[in-house]
Amino acid sequence: GTVVQLFLLVPGFIMFIGHLSPVKAADKKQIRSKFVAYSNHVLFTGNYFFMILISSIFITLATFCVMEGITWLTHRYVMHGFLWSLHKDHHQPSSGFFEKNDAFFLIFAIPSWLCIMLGLQNGYYWVASIGFGIAMYGFAYFVVHEVIIHQRFKWFTRSNNTYIKTIRWAHKMHHKHLYKEESESFGMLLVATKYWRKVQADKQRQRAM
Repeated sequence: GTVVQLFLLVPGFIMFIGHLSPVKAADKKQIRSKFVAYSNHVLFTGNYFFMILISSIFITLATFCVMEGITWLTHRYVMHGFLWSLHKDHHQPSSGFFEKNDAFFLIFAIPSWLCIMLGLQNGYYWVASIGFGIAMYGFAYFVVHEVIIHQRFKWFTRSNNTYIKTIRWAHKMHHKHLYKEESESFGMLLVATKYWRKVQADKQRQRAM
């Protein structure tokens, strides 16, 4: 913030220096007062900008973290509840690239888009930050769920990373249940300790062979 403020003070300082030529004392006093007023305005604006930036980053990251809990609740009580009709083909897949389950991407994208658009248009930067946090989580969800786990795009197909193996195993345990009533592991980025222990035990057995 201090660097930005000093940078913004440069134009005013140059203007002040340019008026140091012989002029009337009253004019010099007026110039100094204008420079002081300009400096105070820049310092206030710089501090305000810095606070907005820090608070926006914090809200965005906090929203990203909260979205994991919202995803768990939505998966458990909405996807495996009254909107099972959309989620069903994800557990009982048919041929074709697209699923009805893909509609949930749109369901989450709409509030994200509205928060970003309306927040920026009306100067409610905390609202826009919430939208950016939802969008960031949506991107992470896409990479983890669609790419890493279900391999709808053939990237990271041979990763030996413990975290990737763990979330794959946890999701596999979720998908062993074909119906909505019985299932487990409804989260996405965070999984239960038992899945970590299982993957780590498998790795230890492989190293011992």
